[in-house]
Amino acid sequence: MKRIGIDVGGTNTDAVLIDGDKITASIKVPTTQDVMSGVKSALAHVAAHIGDTPRPLDAVMIGTTHFTNAVVERARLERVAAIRIALPTGASLPPMCDWPEDLYRAVDPMIFMVHGGHEYDGSPLVQMREDEIREAAMKIRDAGVTSVAISATFSPLTTECEDRAAEIVRSIIPEARITLSNSLGRIGLLERENVALLNASLQSLGRTTVQAFKTALAEIGLDAPFFLTQNDGTVALADVAAANPVFSFASGPTNSMRGAAFLTGLDDAMVVDVGGTTSDIGCLIGGFPREANNIVHIGGVRTLFRMPDLLPIALGGGTVVDPETGAIGPRSVGYRILHEARVFGGQTLTTSDIAVAAGMIEMGDPSLVRDLDPTFVHDTLARMRAMVAENFDQMKTSAEDVPLIAVGGGAFLIPDEVPGASEVLRVENAGVANALGAAMAQVSGEVDQVFSDMSREQALAAAETEARAAAVAAGADAGSLKVLEVEDIPIAYLPGGARRVRVRVIGDISFG
Repeated sequence: MKRIGIDVGGTNTDAVLIDGDKITASIKVPTTQDVMSGVKSALAHVAAHIGDTPRPLDAVMIGTTHFTNAVVERARLERVAAIRIALPTGASLPPMCDWPEDLYRAVDPMIFMVHGGHEYDGSPLVQMREDEIREAAMKIRDAGVTSVAISATFSPLTTECEDRAAEIVRSIIPEARITLSNSLGRIGLLERENVALLNASLQSLGRTTVQAFKTALAEIGLDAPFFLTQNDGTVALADVAAANPVFSFASGPTNSMRGAAFLTGLDDAMVVDVGGTTSDIGCLIGGFPREANNIVHIGGVRTLFRMPDLLPIALGGGTVVDPETGAIGPRSVGYRILHEARVFGGQTLTTSDIAVAAGMIEMGDPSLVRDLDPTFVHDTLARMRAMVAENFDQMKTSAEDVPLIAVGGGAFLIPDEVPGASEVLRVENAGVANALGAAMAQVSGEVDQVFSDMSREQALAAAETEARAAAVAAGADAGSLKVLEVEDIPIAYLPGGARRVRVRVIGDISFG
């Protein structure tokens, strides 16, 4: 199978062309301010090698930071309407009550709280007031808002209120793009609602980003199915992924982790992905990133949904070092490293300059950092090692030593010995592990919800059926699907033998 994988990072855009298990071509180019010209440059380079082998191109997989950056930068976000079905409860904590003020202003929400929802046992809280939803929908329509997030208390137990509310909103605003909180998040109203609202605010950006990538592929003459990478290390058809941009928030680090597993052949290990701005430390279990099972903050917003368990630290190839104190980060020159780092003739001292001065790597003009005091260089390297060691230990879940795989363009910053690591592995093509992880990704489907009034076997079977359907909708070949994870937890405080079931299936891309 021949595929192109691309990963757009804050500093570099990486691309690879793979044919089966072989890397045919690869390139790393600086990420451009407009993003797309860098993507086109990387695409053009690897596309030129497609004819090196007779097989046609099967697919293009792209991982992008567009959506995360939009939230962090408070830019390119769409005005949203929030409909919460929970009254008479929850009135003291309205939607978005815990959002950072600048992000709240950027989204400029219309907020409606209506009667309805369910109790923790699945019984109605109060009767849902459909007239209140109609009234809210008419106000949303009159304001010209088309992106709507709907949440209801305990909707993962029963989606009845959210489903009915969506029907009412669509009857009044046919063009509405509706995000239901039960399709994204877990138990916990505020966190689930926050995910739905973030997703709603990114709807326009999702469509325009996918269209921009399609245009870039067409301009280069590539005619192949196009996929976006997801938070769990898999991919989904671009048009499907565009409807849920939040599932692509952490796709960059997860691509790198999947690439690290491919390059080393290890399915269980720790991975540190060193980019230009940050390093992400994560854990591989069975060849996939360990999933976070607690609160994850996105741009200052509390969320709880399908995200990898990652620890970002302010250590990257472009991280700024204070020449007076030796303090490292958190600022980075990012994609401007080729102009601002001292080894490239700039005036800003970066971690890459320190590495060049220490003889750890060759880049730029080493003579431009010969004036650095050797003691200062030594002490700065010691601080870097301490940062890595402390955060690596924080992410470990075992007292035993485990292998650590160093990937990413800044992997040279990771020392050869790290306390708690049985070995530090460096492999060929580690600098483009993220693009490689994208290129060899599979398609997954996941269900995480509460089932009741059925046996354990029936609940597991129902969850697996839904997970398989989700995978096929995302572009998987139904015949290749296999169950990757099954988790079920009885919920003693709920009636009807309720249990939370999480099933994840994975399969190859369908070209049918």
